[in-house]
Amino acid sequence: MRFMDRFRALRIFNDDGRIHSAVVDATLDELSAGDVVIRAAYSSVNYKDALAATGAGKILRKYPLVGGIDLAGEVVSSQHPEFKPGQKVLVNGCGLSETHDGGYAEYARVQGDWVVPIPAGLDEFQCMAIGTAGYTAALAIHRMEQNGQRPEGGDIVVTGATGGVGSVAVALLARLGHRVVASSGKADQAAYLQQLGAAEVIDRAELAAPGKPLQKERWSAAIDAVGSQTLANVLAQTRYGGIVAACGLAQGHDLPSTVMPFILRGVTLAGIDSVMAPLALREQAWRRLASDLDPKLLDVVAAEIGLDGAIAKAGELLGGRLRGRVVVAI
Repeated sequence: MRFMDRFRALRIFNDDGRIHSAVVDATLDELSAGDVVIRAAYSSVNYKDALAATGAGKILRKYPLVGGIDLAGEVVSSQHPEFKPGQKVLVNGCGLSETHDGGYAEYARVQGDWVVPIPAGLDEFQCMAIGTAGYTAALAIHRMEQNGQRPEGGDIVVTGATGGVGSVAVALLARLGHRVVASSGKADQAAYLQQLGAAEVIDRAELAAPGKPLQKERWSAAIDAVGSQTLANVLAQTRYGGIVAACGLAQGHDLPSTVMPFILRGVTLAGIDSVMAPLALREQAWRRLASDLDPKLLDVVAAEIGLDGAIAKAGELLGGRLRGRVVVAI
C-alpha cells in the first residue's frame, strides 16, 4: 500500500456536541504529525477508549481524531534515529486519542520519542492483549515494590479484578509469588480469577459502601482501578506501612476518605499515570511484562475482534458486561 492510498480508520467526531464514532476512509496526510509511521497490526479497547468512543467521558481535546490509546505494529517509515523500517514497536498513551490520532487505523503517525520496541518474548497480539491496561498494572507493581512490597508482606487486594488492569494485575502478582485477593462484582467469574492466580475472590459489595475512616487491617497493599468509596475503604483496611496504587475511577472520581490511614498507619497512596510516564519507565515496564507474565494466560484474558466491532465493545465495557481484554485486529 502506498502511503497516499486510503485506508480504514475509526474516527471520533463532535457534531454540535453530539459525540459519535464511525469507521471511515483516511489518508496519511490527514493524520497528526509525527516522525515515525507505523503499520498497525493491533490495538485494544480500554476503559478510556470506551469513554472516548461513546462520548461518555471528556477524553478528546480536539475533533475529529482517530480513536485508540495504544497500538502495536511495524515501522514503515522513520525520520527518528532510533527506528528503522521493519522494526516491531508499540505505543501507549502519549496523547493518542486525546490530542493525537490514535491506534484504530491501518496506519499511525507518531513521535519517535513515544515509541517502545517490542521486547523479546512478546509479539504484536500479545502486546495488545496486555495493552495500556496491563502496562498500567505493571507500573503499579513497580511503584509498590519501590515502597518495599514483597510476597512475604501479606495479601494484596486487586479491585475491579475482572477488568483489563485487574486481570493482568492478578496474573502478574500471582506469578511473582504474592497472595492475591480479587474483588469483583461478577460472581460468575470466580473461576476465571482463580485461573489467573487469585487465592481468594470477594464480592465488590464488601468495599463499595460507606465505611469507617479506619478499619480492621486486611491488606499489605492494593491495586485499585475503581476509586470513590472502594478506594476509601481499601485505604482504611491497609496495614501499617502499606501502599495503595490508584489507577482508575470506575466507581467514581471522588475520594470520601480522611487523613487517618496516612497519619496513623503510614499508608502510602500512589497515583499511577500511564499516559505520560517517562520512556525509560515505559521500557522497563514492558520488559518486565515480557519476562514475568505467563504468556499462556493472555489467551485466557483476551478476546479478538475486528475494527468494525470496537464501538459495540466500548458500550459493553462501560456497561460492565466485559471481562479481561479486548484486542482489536486492525
